Amino acid sequence: MKDIVWHSAKISKENKETLLNQKACVLWFTGLSGSGKSTIAVELEKNFYEKGKYTVMLDGDNIRHSLCSDLGFSVEDRQENLRRIRETAKLFYENGAITIVSFISPFKQDRELARNLIGKDFIEIFIECKIEICEKRDPKGLYKKARAGEIKGFTGIDQEYEKPDKPEITINSDKITVEEAVNKIIGYLYGSSGSN
Repeated sequence: MKDIVWHSAKISKENKETLLNQKACVLWFTGLSGSGKSTIAVELEKNFYEKGKYTVMLDGDNIRHSLCSDLGFSVEDRQENLRRIRETAKLFYENGAITIVSFISPFKQDRELARNLIGKDFIEIFIECKIEICEKRDPKGLYKKARAGEIKGFTGIDQEYEKPDKPEITINSDKITVEEAVNKIIGYLYGSSGSN
């Protein structure tokens, strides 16, 4: 952009990773509402904390209360929502954080843009769960409202969810416990020992 110059820092991401004794990455949770994304992400963050790791959590509902409070749920607004999130995730990643992103992010294109922006340390985690189970859980009562026509463009009902083609990790949340899901992610990151 004209008249805007990138200001370089003297401390690199690698310097910060050394200081924090960890490898920065972006763990991008995607899946239907009610699939268990946030539940697993919260427990994962707790696991990292107990290991002495520095994390940042970006949760869809929480971000909608702040950074993206001006956006609705049209396709265009969802795309802008995810543009802001991937740029925010990149900032934390570049500062050495293990960045946990928990968003429905229904469109493959938006997730691929995030992958391309972050690079090799982008890890897509697909929380797979049958919509019937998600509806049964329905912790926020959103499916009921969507079925009644009170919510338009609801993912899985009247807006498509595009499943990931090749996520790094797939969690079938209707078949394993939250603890098993966390262990699967930790195992992927650090090997079966779960240590750094």
